[in-house]
Amino acid sequence: MFRRAFWFTAGAAAGVWATTKVNRQLKKLTPESLAAQAADKAVEAGHRLKDFALDVKAGMTQREDELNDALGLTHDPDRPDNVTALPGPRRLRAIGPDSTTHRSNLSYNRNEDH
Repeated sequence: MFRRAFWFTAGAAAGVWATTKVNRQLKKLTPESLAAQAADKAVEAGHRLKDFALDVKAGMTQREDELNDALGLTHDPDRPDNVTALPGPRRLRAIGPDSTTHRSNLSYNRNEDH
C-alpha cells in the first residue's frame, strides 16, 4: 500500500513539474515575450556600443597625449581645456627672381593671363 502511495505521489509531482516547465517555455515563445526579449537585447547592444565608443575615445586621448609628448608640443596653462599649443602660420613666398619678395607685395591681375 505504501509503495502505491509513494509512486502515485512521485508521478503526480513529476507531472506537476513537467507541466510547469512546459508552460514556462510556452510563455517564452509568445509574440509579446519574444518582442520584449528582442528589446532587451537591443538595449544591451546599445550599452555595449556606448562602452566601446567611450573606450575608443579614451584610447584616442591617451594616444594624442603620447604623440604630443613625443613631438614636444606643450600644454599652455592659460588656454582653456588644455588646448595644445601649435606652431604659428607660415608665410608664403612668391616664386620669382628675388626669393625675399612676399606674395602680398606682388600685384596680380587675372585678366593679364588671357
